[in-house]
Amino acid sequence: MLTILTVFLSGCSQFNEPIYSTSEGFWNKYIVWPIVSLISTFKELLGTYGLGIIAVTIIIRLILLPLMIKQAQSSKRMQEIQPVLNQLKEKYKSKDAVTQQKYREEMQRIITEEKINPAAGCLPVIIQMPIIIGLYHAISRMNATPEIEIGNFLIFELATPSITLAIIAGLMQFIVLRTGPAMDNPQMKVMMYIMPFMIMIFGTFLPAALALYWVIGNIISIIQNIFIYKPFKKKEATPAKVGGKRK
Repeated sequence: MLTILTVFLSGCSQFNEPIYSTSEGFWNKYIVWPIVSLISTFKELLGTYGLGIIAVTIIIRLILLPLMIKQAQSSKRMQEIQPVLNQLKEKYKSKDAVTQQKYREEMQRIITEEKINPAAGCLPVIIQMPIIIGLYHAISRMNATPEIEIGNFLIFELATPSITLAIIAGLMQFIVLRTGPAMDNPQMKVMMYIMPFMIMIFGTFLPAALALYWVIGNIISIIQNIFIYKPFKKKEATPAKVGGKRK
């Protein structure tokens, strides 16, 4: 979270300022401006900035796909052994130092035997966040640049907020969470309601181009979740297995 916050704040002070090839700073030169240039290139090829934003969003998400799949697989594997870890926590529920040390050792043994790296899900997030936030900033700063007319996409004026597109983005985020690991994790279920609502709120006063970015990104995430988590496949009630043994 500290890494994500640091990356985000690195560009926050210029969030609504115009962006040019001469803009100073590492964030502008090597992240935001290259993304703006790529969107502009696809605009020339496809005809509109809306299609350019969609194309760049898809390309970036495809580049990041191996990392995101690795992250999702790590999350899924941890979720599969969660019942066993819960049993272990109940077994060593005493809070004295000796019991807690045994609990940590036993938990580490299980994780090692299952060849799970708890940090495997963190690295992909750290790598992809500067790129995703850079895309977010690029769209916002293009909208603030007088020389760039973002124009329309379908019936949406991309430079101004769109309540309709914001609602679609929020609903798509709900589907992303509903088809992902949150659907079986009681601690994450609250996210299924808070995050979509927050996106709807932000989308009502941010440029519709950003809501379009959310919609396209969420469509890709839904497809990814369907293949990885298979949310529509009926689950059978099978005991958890650790080290090849049923618990």
